[in-house]
Amino acid sequence: MSSLYTRRTFIRTASFASAALMGSPLLAGDLVKKGDIKIGYSSITWGGKDEQAITELAGLGFRGVQLRANTFGPYRNRVSELKDALQKNALTLCMFSSGNVDTDPAKLESTIDTHVAHASFVKALGGSAIQLTNSLRPKEGKPTMESLKKLAEVMNQIGKQTADLGVQAVYHNHMHQLGETPEEVDVIVQAMDPRYVKLLLDIAHYKQGGGEPQEAVVKYKSVLHSLHLKDTKPADTKNGYKFVELGQGRVDVPAVFAALDKVKFKGWAVVELDGVPDPEKSPLVCAEINKKYITETLKYPI
Repeated sequence: MSSLYTRRTFIRTASFASAALMGSPLLAGDLVKKGDIKIGYSSITWGGKDEQAITELAGLGFRGVQLRANTFGPYRNRVSELKDALQKNALTLCMFSSGNVDTDPAKLESTIDTHVAHASFVKALGGSAIQLTNSLRPKEGKPTMESLKKLAEVMNQIGKQTADLGVQAVYHNHMHQLGETPEEVDVIVQAMDPRYVKLLLDIAHYKQGGGEPQEAVVKYKSVLHSLHLKDTKPADTKNGYKFVELGQGRVDVPAVFAALDKVKFKGWAVVELDGVPDPEKSPLVCAEINKKYITETLKYPI
């Protein structure tokens, strides 16, 4: 190993560590080696206008897009059209939102069938991963240990079948679902079979749920498949918070990237802003803000 490489590696690591400790933006030139983390963007902000999302994200230079289950109906029999649109815009389907997992035994077969069908759709589009969520959180009180483990059990069954198609199933931690708090996430992750289900860590949901996402990156490095990048801040809303662009809230994003560097993460980190946080903005404006933060503050290429 050359002395130059050793010195550069030291500088890169030290810069990340300093940024994580200080919670400050990385400086120009801090990152020497780049590209292990692939930056994608979710179409969810466009509210179903996926063709527009694909065009605008490609125009900004993003190379990966996450689509949602709403595209399955219109395109299931026109897969080639959607695939052509992705290829024309040089976009990889880096993640697919496959929707909710139901743990009701009476709905087990239909639940598995739905996600396997989505996995086949994803495979045909050149993708390799589906995201699983749930709407199972009780309206009052905390979920039971049994319910958390049951979710993992059903996801394991889904993941076992999607694996046969070459599609990885990933669990997405989420507020107001099973897996809201770090403790709940841990129960679910520990019950997941890592051969069939891995973790998609949403850094804003994890922060809002009471955790520090940079710590979760290290803790779950062996099962960490991908991430959702967004921020969260207190707001006068029903839930008392809202999701915002990177750098606009309480998430220490530089510390997250430092942790990713520490564990040598290689995979997709997908910017996912559920909706436009301010009425005067558009999805494209939000994407421009996120791109600027990634490329100018984090000094990371898209």
